[in-house]
Amino acid sequence: MSPALSSCLILVSWNLSPDDGEEKEYVGFATLPNQVHKKSVKKGFDFTLMVAGESGLGKSTLVNSLFLTNLHKDRKLLNAEERISQTVEITKLTVDIEEKGVKLKLTIVDTVGFGDAVNNTECWTSVTDYINQQFEQYFRDESGLNRKNIQDSRVHCCLYFIPPFGHGLRPVDVEFMKALQDKVNVVPLISKADCLTPTEIKKLKEQLREEIDKYGIKIYQFPDCDSDEDEEFKRQDKELKESSPFAVIGSNTVVEVRGQRVRGRLYPWGIVEVENPTHCDFVKLRTMLIRSHMHDLKDITNDCHYENYRAQIIQTMTSKMNADKRVESPILPLSTSGVETEKLIKMKDEELKRMQQMLQKMQQQMHEQDL
Repeated sequence: MSPALSSCLILVSWNLSPDDGEEKEYVGFATLPNQVHKKSVKKGFDFTLMVAGESGLGKSTLVNSLFLTNLHKDRKLLNAEERISQTVEITKLTVDIEEKGVKLKLTIVDTVGFGDAVNNTECWTSVTDYINQQFEQYFRDESGLNRKNIQDSRVHCCLYFIPPFGHGLRPVDVEFMKALQDKVNVVPLISKADCLTPTEIKKLKEQLREEIDKYGIKIYQFPDCDSDEDEEFKRQDKELKESSPFAVIGSNTVVEVRGQRVRGRLYPWGIVEVENPTHCDFVKLRTMLIRSHMHDLKDITNDCHYENYRAQIIQTMTSKMNADKRVESPILPLSTSGVETEKLIKMKDEELKRMQQMLQKMQQQMHEQDL
């Protein structure tokens, strides 16, 4: 019997018990997804989220509502006079979250003071510098000797808050998103959507979409669904695409509505429920950011934004090396023995020249005596 046929018989008989003939569960490469899942859960996940926008637009409240935590409990709010002289400052807070045994290391990067000054020219420079610094650090760690435990501090997503009381995008909004569009996944949001009526929200969304296309701003694009996805997932994905940019409301206050305790905002005229899809897009944003597209945001950061940065760095390094090679190399000095030989040859030449001069002088004197 050939070895190939013997192997086939072994595989066929693997599922059958020699004793009772009962079929056993096949253990093979089909268990690889379970192994990857177990390893990933054990290692944990990390995600870096940047929030940008003017002060007072509810950035911290929304982040706390998304992840059910309190990241800025000790923060001191600045008054109007202090905010005038404040420059853009990057603050980073990290919190470990665990849900059903899955650990997530969440890092929130806040752009304190962005858009608060009278002159906001290039106020996004510190933000782009921070993103580049994280790329540079990751590139160094990736190129180093110890690459086993690399800490990924790259920014995977930037939530940009647009004021609800404006008429579309302001110049600072356009310039900020264009400065970051090739470095990070930009997700624009309409903040404090409870200030607008449903008709106003719909009109503002349409205007923002038109202006984003008009100015050529590249925001995060939802990936297309695979053909084998179920209908429920396709419907959910379609709703997310149609709702962008999301009109959101944040609140950590628990209020009672119809006998149930929910998170919302209490007004004299009624209650706005944060997790009510008819009131705002908070649930859709949370679904996109946490449940359905977090891994895609990380993949685009690694495969697109970081790879572009990495290619530029390698190209710059290659160009510099080629330029150094084109520089003429200096003349190498002679060895010690070569220098001594050169001196001896020079001394012999000088001595021979003196002897020739003396011979010529003696011949001239003899010629004069004959006359």
